[in-house]
Amino acid sequence: MKAIMAALVAETWKGILIMWSYKFNLIVSMVTLSFVFLGINFMLGNGQINSSVMASTLLGYLIWFYAITAIENMSYNLRDEMQCGQLEQLYMSPAPAQLLLLGRALATLVVTTLQVSVMGLAMIILFGVRIPMRWEGLPVFGLTLLGLYGFGYALGGATLVFKQTGPLSNLLTNALLFTNGSILPVDRLPAWLQTAAKLLPSTQGIIVIRSVILDGTPLSAVWANGSLVLLVLHSLVFFVVGWAVYRVCESVAKRKGSLGQY
Repeated sequence: MKAIMAALVAETWKGILIMWSYKFNLIVSMVTLSFVFLGINFMLGNGQINSSVMASTLLGYLIWFYAITAIENMSYNLRDEMQCGQLEQLYMSPAPAQLLLLGRALATLVVTTLQVSVMGLAMIILFGVRIPMRWEGLPVFGLTLLGLYGFGYALGGATLVFKQTGPLSNLLTNALLFTNGSILPVDRLPAWLQTAAKLLPSTQGIIVIRSVILDGTPLSAVWANGSLVLLVLHSLVFFVVGWAVYRVCESVAKRKGSLGQY
C-alpha cells in the first residue's frame, strides 16, 4: 500500500512538472478560453455584455473548463505515453495503471485550478462579476468531478483500443459546452434535449452548484429536493461505468497485443 501511494504521489508531481514546463502553452490556452467566453457573452447579449447573467454564465463556463481537462486528460496522457513508447513502463509499476492515471488527473486539477483562478479574477475585475464564495459548493464540485473523471476513464479506455480519439474527445467536450447548461440553462432547451442533456456528466452538477452558490440554497435543501441525491447517484454511476469500460478496453488491447503500440 505504501509503494502504491508513493507511486501515486510521484505520478502527480511528475504531471505537474511536465505541464509547468510548458507555461507558454498554459497561458495561450487560458487566453483562448477567455476570448471564447467573452465571444459567447457578446452573442448572448446581441453585441453587448449582459452583466446580470454573466455570473451564472461564468460559473457554468469554468465548470466546463474543468470538464474538458478531466475528460481529455487521461486520453491525451495515454496517447503521449504510447507515442513515446513508455506505456509499458506505466504498466510495470507496482500501482495499477488506472491509479497512476488518477495521479495525472490530480496534477491537471492543480494546474487547471490556477488557470481558472486567474481567468475568473480577470473577469471579476474587468466586468464586475460577483460570484459568492460558499464552502457548500466544494462537495458539489467534487461530486461533479467524480462523474467527469469516470467519463475520462471511458475515453482513456477507447484510446487504448483505437489509439486516436481526438475527434471523439472534441465532439464530447463541444457537446457539453452547448447542452449541459454551461452557457444556457438546461430548462431553456427543448424538452427532448433537456432529457438528453441531463444524462451528460456535469449537467446536474452545474444545476446544483448554481443553486448553492448563486441562490444561496443550503445543502440540506438541495438534498431534500432530490437534486443533490441525483447528482451523487449520477456521478457514482459514471465513475463506476467509466472504470469498468477502461478495464474492458485494457483487456481487449492486451489480447490484441497492441497495448503499447501507436
